[in-house]
Parts: sequence; C-alpha cells; structure tokens
Amino acid sequence: MTGVDACRPTHRAAQNGSAAGLLVFVTLVAGTAHGITFEPEDIIAWEPHSFAGVTDYRLLEVDDRLTVAASCTEGTASGLFYRKDIDLMETPILEWEWRVDETLDGIDETTRSGDDYPARLYVVDEAPVLRWRTRALNYVWSSTSPRDTDWPNAFAAQARMIAVASAAEAGQGWRTERRNVLEDFRRFHDREPERISAVAVMTDCDNTGRETRAFYGTIRFLPQ
Repeated sequence: MTGVDACRPTHRAAQNGSAAGLLVFVTLVAGTAHGITFEPEDIIAWEPHSFAGVTDYRLLEVDDRLTVAASCTEGTASGLFYRKDIDLMETPILEWEWRVDETLDGIDETTRSGDDYPARLYVVDEAPVLRWRTRALNYVWSSTSPRDTDWPNAFAAQARMIAVASAAEAGQGWRTERRNVLEDFRRFHDREPERISAVAVMTDCDNTGRETRAFYGTIRFLPQ
C-alpha cells in the first residue's frame, strides 16, 4: 500500500456493513477551543477510498464502547478519509485510541510484498498542483518493527512509516497514542505545514494476502 494516495491509481468504493449507503454525507465534527474530536460515529462517515478491494469498516461495540471495527480479508486495502484542512498552528497534537489483538508475523514491512498493517492512521500534506511535493506521515501498528522506528514507504518515498505500536503491544487491549504532527513533519520531511489536507484510518492486507483486524476509537487534534 502507498501512504500517499496521489502516488498510485485508485478508485472509490462504498463501505460494507452498517456504513452501507453513506455515499453522500456531512461529517459532524466537535470543534471547540480545546481542539477537534472525531468519535467513531464520525469516523465511519468519512469518505471510503479503495486501493484494492474494500476493507470492511463498521460500528461495533467492543469492551462496552462504540468503535470502528476494521476487518481485512481476501487481500483488501481501503481506508476512511477525512478530506478537510486541519490547522496545525492551532492543533498540532494528534491523539487517538486503537486496539489490535494479533499482528502479521513473518513479513518485511520495508518491502512491497510486506507493506501491510493491521492498523494505521495517517495525515497528508497534499500539493494538488505539484503532486510530487505531497508528503504523508503513516503512524502504524507494526507487526515486525520495534516501536519508535521509522522507514520510507515501500511504494512511495514521500510517505514515512512510523511505528508507534508493535507486536509486543498486541493483545493487551486499548492503547492511546499521542504525536506532535508538526514536529514529525519537521523531523521526517524537513517542512512545517500550517495545515494538513487529509487524515485517514486504514487496515490493509492486499500485499500479504493475510487476514487482520483492528478497532479504532476516538481521534482528536489538540492544542499543544
């Protein structure tokens, strides 16, 4: 999978499950002076985007809480995208909740054949005209790489893969992650974008042909 959707031909696909029929929508976002919050019921309404088949995203109650449950089978890879600007000058901190019970063992995530992740959340600084200048950060739940390691995406060097959780954390329940997106763009891409143009969640298994699943909770952009 590429981390930057502009770097690979794609087509859009409708969601399965409880999200079926959400072809046209208005995302309700709780935006306040304390930041922007996306609850699972907001995330499930984000725009579906397919790279290879359709990963099944649906609202599901897990551990007495509402989640976006992602199930990847038969080599699918698609994500849910929020395509509106988010001001990093006001809210540079990205915080999110996710859960992975099993990872994909025996793969090499730095290669195209192993470029699959049970869970990823990524942000995009898109250049619509000069598309080669688009940059992305992929925060991934890694199957084989240690936490806090990073590497270029196997399909597109414009995207940086950053392991914020590893196989060692799988099966331990929910994790809350927190990153300074502005600092990460500075560190990994040597740029300081005032805003990002998209944020997405994705669970994919198209390159390995394996099955995997994940659960996504609340996503927030917060002031520093």
